[in-house]
Amino acid sequence: MSARPLAIRIRRHATTLSFLAPALIGIVVFFGYPLVSAVYFSFTKFDLLSTPQWVGLANYRRMADDPFLLQSVRNTLWMVAVFVPVRIVSAIGLAVLLTQLKRGAGFFRTIFFLPSLAPPVAATIAFVYLLKPGTGPVNTALAHLGIDGPLWFSSPEWAKPSLVLLGLWGIGDLMVIFLAGVLGVPTSLYEAAALDGANAWHRFRYVTLPTIRPVILFAAVTGVIYTLQYFDQAAVAGSIASGQATTGGGISQSFGFPEGSTFTYPLWLYTVGFRYHALGYANALAVALFAVAFAVTVILLRRAKAFSGEETS
Repeated sequence: MSARPLAIRIRRHATTLSFLAPALIGIVVFFGYPLVSAVYFSFTKFDLLSTPQWVGLANYRRMADDPFLLQSVRNTLWMVAVFVPVRIVSAIGLAVLLTQLKRGAGFFRTIFFLPSLAPPVAATIAFVYLLKPGTGPVNTALAHLGIDGPLWFSSPEWAKPSLVLLGLWGIGDLMVIFLAGVLGVPTSLYEAAALDGANAWHRFRYVTLPTIRPVILFAAVTGVIYTLQYFDQAAVAGSIASGQATTGGGISQSFGFPEGSTFTYPLWLYTVGFRYHALGYANALAVALFAVAFAVTVILLRRAKAFSGEETS
């Protein structure tokens, strides 16, 4: 091999790496290094003030005897099992309905999308006020109809469903993604199905859904990852509903209100790290959360390939 072609290849690779360098540096600094550090500190006893002490698997063994961890896992799994499917189904239904509008489609798309732009904390505060058991507008309206409204965020049975309603109110971001997918379905497929005598449900079932399967997979994966990290809304809702919201610095004493029903896994991780200063154990919880999210993502991707008939290695 002559030196000239080799030099040309090296120059091309160097040019490519120079363009990729900003992204690669960002990945290493903001993802790779924190991940490796978290794994290392998860094997230590660490509180930010003293030198980390190696404790091996003690932090991971501690998880088996942690009652608060079990409660937070149950709440988080409930959110994953209910919150994610409800949002996906609702977003698909809303997207399909908007594609059927003959007039005013742009107006309604804007109306449904706007709530998703609200900051999560502000939206949660507003929702807790709207669903306030005694004087909230929702229960007041229900009372005029002769219906006794539930306690919403003040009830252990209704607190998590109330968070699901909050998620549905801000469904516009997911609706826009599905709307793009539905609009991308070729019209010729609908026409062929109509010629074969397919009704509206059959066209949706056998044309729309198979075509937007990649969009559904994307929504499922990102939805599960998002819900496993569900923090802001649960923290704010519990604190505001309890009447003991923390302002300024510090950690709310009412995380999980009422009766631990909104106490999610990230809330326990945060409490362990910044209230009890057990940062070694908190890092172990973070590594476990990353491992679960990664495993669920792999399973969803492999299942999607299986359903689509693609080969899996």
